Amino acid sequence: IALAASRGWPIYQMDVKSAFLNGHLKEEVYVTQPPGFEMPNSENKVCKLKKALYGLKQAPRAWNKRIDSFLRSIDFKQCASDASMYVKMKDGKQVIIIIYVDDLVLTGDHEECIGQTQECLKTEFEMTDLGILHYFLGIEVWQTSVGIFMSQRKYATEILKTFGMMDNKSKSTPMESNCKLSQEDPSPMVDIRKYRQLVGSLIFLCNTRPDICFAVNVVSRFSNKPKETHWKAALRVLKYIVGTLNYGIFYKPTIDQLSGYCDSDWAGDSDSRKSVSGYCFSIGSGAVSWSSKKQPTVALSSTEAEYKAACIAACEVVWLRRILMDVAVPIRTATVLRCDNQSCMAIAKNPVFHARTKHIEIQYHYVRELINDEIVELEYCPTSENAADIFTKALGAEQLQQHLRRLGVGPIPSELNGLIIEGAC
Repeated sequence: IALAASRGWPIYQMDVKSAFLNGHLKEEVYVTQPPGFEMPNSENKVCKLKKALYGLKQAPRAWNKRIDSFLRSIDFKQCASDASMYVKMKDGKQVIIIIYVDDLVLTGDHEECIGQTQECLKTEFEMTDLGILHYFLGIEVWQTSVGIFMSQRKYATEILKTFGMMDNKSKSTPMESNCKLSQEDPSPMVDIRKYRQLVGSLIFLCNTRPDICFAVNVVSRFSNKPKETHWKAALRVLKYIVGTLNYGIFYKPTIDQLSGYCDSDWAGDSDSRKSVSGYCFSIGSGAVSWSSKKQPTVALSSTEAEYKAACIAACEVVWLRRILMDVAVPIRTATVLRCDNQSCMAIAKNPVFHARTKHIEIQYHYVRELINDEIVELEYCPTSENAADIFTKALGAEQLQQHLRRLGVGPIPSELNGLIIEGAC
């Protein structure tokens, strides 16, 4: 979506009717005859399936093979870095298809080529042409000449109604500043099933809401033994959503330039004393990839924690660059990765502190190789300007809003208000 927005491409959606019934089976599968359709005098015989049916374990794989072979037959190439993406380049014209089970999203730089691809798909499969993409997997997409806005307003509203929080007073942040939750909290236990339902709903909401990513990361740590304090922290996220229902990500027509931020919070987990890594990347205007995750091992210093966070972010850079190259986006320079720790940058660029870094796992030194190969370029930025800070700790309202503006996250732009009111899902 970010790539289409940066280049002004339209995005279309198609749906395959009874997708799993199109798959051809290679395995031998037998089923009993359907009740009411038994062959006379052969009621004890079984049927050998040639094509897949819903309910078979092989059905999803058989459908995937069928759509894959067809797209390859019409000159589409599967991307090595993302198996769900197919690209066709012909005579300087490009068409991109994203597949999610039976839903297809199409975009490209030539309307006629997109139309021809749609006709080919309709010829081979029974399809529903849904036109311009508006709603996909719970995500609302609004396309205009000034950009593309993506949000989960409808889904967020359903979560608030489910937990009876629609009429609650809103909060300015998803988590209190300096909030520290622990497994050893003395407060009483709460309903584990209800707690997991809330956390699971919030995890899916993070697809378009980077602002709640860290808070959801924290509350999800207590899904095995939730206490009342943890429940209140999860409900605070909902109170924040009450006041930010219209938040989403706005992608503007800009230059396709990948850049990002990385950060860590040393010993942020009060139970294990492990650090939290965070990163975010943008292509032009809005964020396209972000993460808030507890590191697998304990860091002995803030520098080590930042170094590990930089390596984790650098791995994401490699993957994103490969995807961009698959869709013919030229990448001629190193991707800028902004970090707020000078010591981390010194270790990454020059391995002179061997005595202090010899205990660090070899995998984290991968960032040095990427810097030497000019794939990644670490650049210093002060903490106040590091957008990844929102993925490592709970911030105040003013700091949070400043970083969200850097990520293109915010309320519905004024120029889109009229369109959203007219075409609301």
